[in-house]
Amino acid sequence: MGWNGVQPASEPPMVGRHAERQAIGRLLDTVRDGLGGALVLTGEPGIGKTRLLEYAAARAAELRVVRLTAVEPETGLGFGALYRLLRPFLNRTGRLPGPQRAVLEAALGLVPGPPADRCPVGLATLTLLSEAAAEQPLLILLDDAQWLDRESAEALAFTARRLHADSLGLIIAVRAGLGDNGLFAALGVHSVTGLPEPEARALLAAGTRRVDPAVADRIVAGTGGNPLALLELADTLAAEQLSGVAPLPDPLPVGRLLEGHFRRLVRAVPPETAALLLLLAAAPSDDSGTMWRAAGRLGLSARAVEPAVAAGILDPDTPSGFRHPLIRSTVYAAAEPGERRRTHAALAAACDPVADADRRAWHRAEAAEGVDDGVADDLEAASERARSRGGYSQQALFLSRAADFTGDPDRRAERLLDAAQAHLTSGDAPAAGAAMERAGADIRGPVMRTRELRMRATAQMFQLAVADIPAMLMDAVTRLGAQDPRLTWELLCEALHAALVAHDTVRGTSLTEVGAAVVAARHAPDSAVRGRDLLMEGLARRVAEGYERGAPVLRAALDGLRGGGGIEDAHSPFAVMLLMACDDLWDVEAGRELADRLAAADREAGALYALSITLLVEARYELLDGRFTEAEARYVEFDDIVAATGFPGGGDINRLHLLALTGREAELRAAVRRAAGMRSMGHGLLQLMAQHALTLFELGQGHYRQAVQHARAVFEEDPPTCGNLVLPLLIEAGVRTGDRDGVTRALSRLAERAPLAGTPWALGTLALGRALTADGDEAEKLYRESVELLGQGPLALERARARLLFGEWLRRRKRRSDARKQLRAAYESFDAFGAVPYAERARTELLATGETARRRTEETRFDLTPRERQVASMAASGLTNGEIATRLFVTASTVEFHLNRVFGKLGIASRKQIPRRIGEPDPASGS
Repeated sequence: MGWNGVQPASEPPMVGRHAERQAIGRLLDTVRDGLGGALVLTGEPGIGKTRLLEYAAARAAELRVVRLTAVEPETGLGFGALYRLLRPFLNRTGRLPGPQRAVLEAALGLVPGPPADRCPVGLATLTLLSEAAAEQPLLILLDDAQWLDRESAEALAFTARRLHADSLGLIIAVRAGLGDNGLFAALGVHSVTGLPEPEARALLAAGTRRVDPAVADRIVAGTGGNPLALLELADTLAAEQLSGVAPLPDPLPVGRLLEGHFRRLVRAVPPETAALLLLLAAAPSDDSGTMWRAAGRLGLSARAVEPAVAAGILDPDTPSGFRHPLIRSTVYAAAEPGERRRTHAALAAACDPVADADRRAWHRAEAAEGVDDGVADDLEAASERARSRGGYSQQALFLSRAADFTGDPDRRAERLLDAAQAHLTSGDAPAAGAAMERAGADIRGPVMRTRELRMRATAQMFQLAVADIPAMLMDAVTRLGAQDPRLTWELLCEALHAALVAHDTVRGTSLTEVGAAVVAARHAPDSAVRGRDLLMEGLARRVAEGYERGAPVLRAALDGLRGGGGIEDAHSPFAVMLLMACDDLWDVEAGRELADRLAAADREAGALYALSITLLVEARYELLDGRFTEAEARYVEFDDIVAATGFPGGGDINRLHLLALTGREAELRAAVRRAAGMRSMGHGLLQLMAQHALTLFELGQGHYRQAVQHARAVFEEDPPTCGNLVLPLLIEAGVRTGDRDGVTRALSRLAERAPLAGTPWALGTLALGRALTADGDEAEKLYRESVELLGQGPLALERARARLLFGEWLRRRKRRSDARKQLRAAYESFDAFGAVPYAERARTELLATGETARRRTEETRFDLTPRERQVASMAASGLTNGEIATRLFVTASTVEFHLNRVFGKLGIASRKQIPRRIGEPDPASGS
């Protein structure tokens, strides 16, 4: 088909677009080589994106090509576009792993099932397409992606970001400035612009009408080189104007040229044809059955397409397909409201009321006017079906439309608040805020007001603005009164979580006040005693009444959770609370066990936000045990989830302690500056954790005065998550600088709290603190006690620090032989961990004893990329390729691809050799 709508004897060759064609060629070669990738083409209407897709299809020899064009009227039908794309492959769902099959079929409405998280649906989509590509390399061409429903866009963006070794390519054309283009921003984006002047003139010359050179210059300049505008304008102008005899319009009608030209084409066809065009624009092109049933209801015949084909509106090779995507949107936008309502009414009547109930409800809404409770009820029912599939943005859209047709103010407000909640669940805080604004004055009564305040607090949390949330939730509790004790408890626990995160930056209330409110509410007679509730009570008592009152409750909570306690259905912030409790009790074993259980439950449920937070907690415990590679794997997985979902966070700000321990000073200080910048948003705890990380770094460097300054800030605020962990650091730095008062205060607090915690970590830390301030035989006894106690748990880093301090003490006592034993053990541990500053500190002490020790050299394992390290670490732990693929939300072939690169870099031939090469314990030997 020619650009000007006239079928030429032979289509002119594609002009220009050298960079885009090269990018397409590289992608096609990549797919043919058994790998994969994605390319995004973005630009204004008519710039040539669709033509580039045609170019790709024409050159995709030996590849199976699947095309999908998204349509504007169905933007709100969640997973609708994904279903249309995957329909040719749905006979393969039996080959998917069971959980993936269940989540995909439930999302597409093929079987009933629980709501699906976005990433499991994306993984199932990726696996299904890669399975098909394993038989024949596959190229997917997606046009007008700005009209994708949000759920489909997320699933396809997820898939596109994970194309590595799957013989699968994806090229996406999206109009600039429309739709959620940010979903595809992480892919290879090519901004398609107007043709350069020589190429634009060549395109004009390839047409069937002669154009005077001076006129061609005017047209090229006036259209900005937009190919469709060039040719449509040349086709619209009279022959006298093109030859230069008659003047051109001044200015050239380029601004709305394309839409205006297409409108004129549509107006020129018979009324029956115009009605059929609107019907084609309102229905997806691959649902011809519904479209023709609707045409029959409107009295339209198949012959009505002929004038549209003759006018260059429809494609003669596919008479129900528009020649260009822009024509479809122009036809729909140009129609009178009454015409659109009549068309949607016919489509609603043509839809199967059971098999196609959601699309029928949507078309009924588009056909209705004013208050219509029947339409509203249908839309609400459709929203429930969307929720059950995990289509939360679709649920929100259905509910918002239902509110449009609802007469009762209370019912309208409820539907809008439900829509806001669905938007929050989908991660769209601005849309949630807009829905609440629409509810406005219709929000009445304490329960509804409480819901609104709670959702506004959640929306702020999504945007990382924490400072005002505790006061908002406390206000919600006041409004609710005594009507719902359980809801009151949940609101207070959320307020406590936010207050602990904000710490000293809380506005409108204080951490102590929130803690006291939680303690008071906990005595309500109908509050169930559960492990999670008890843990929140323990933290509340800790901040409101002191460590002595909080520690026993926290101990009972952790014991209950380890014994069962329903931790698997905990809400997403619970991992943060768990970390605080376990750090406050120095209970690494409970922390590791419960975090691992949380992560497994999060993976099983596909709860990506919850999993991302739990991964950060797991990383902290890996660091404590000296497993820096495994910690980095957790951080990389967190970053992957952030990139895939759009959740806030990510980057080095989460790696503060890893950066400190590995001595990466520039990165550490940059992350600390980011943490300080977030203080104004209410992240007081993050800044304290940054001070704790700086303390660790300065101690590794032997900068004791700087360490004292950082540690003192944490000591004074005493947050649960690192208030106790900083105590031995402050004592060490204080002893080195002669800060007797600081040492006395820190040791006094440690002596009060460690026995209450009673864990080997707590008691070993206490022994170390006392050893630092003791002398003679007593000091040696305490050092040995500390090393022995810290060796009873997964605390290799803490034990190595104790040995370093013991060795330094022995060397200062001229006991070189005894010192070498401790310092050698400390050095070898730090060296294996990658704790560069501490390894160097131990090496220097060893030199002072007369023993030589080589400087640490980077090992082959650190030549691995973060993803390769992650895959290698998981393989070292005994996970299969399929298990690794499920955890990382990639395909098994991608895992194999990364493992082959790992083998090459490490110089090994088997995954059994990985543990030794990367310094991980061998699961088979248990070492």
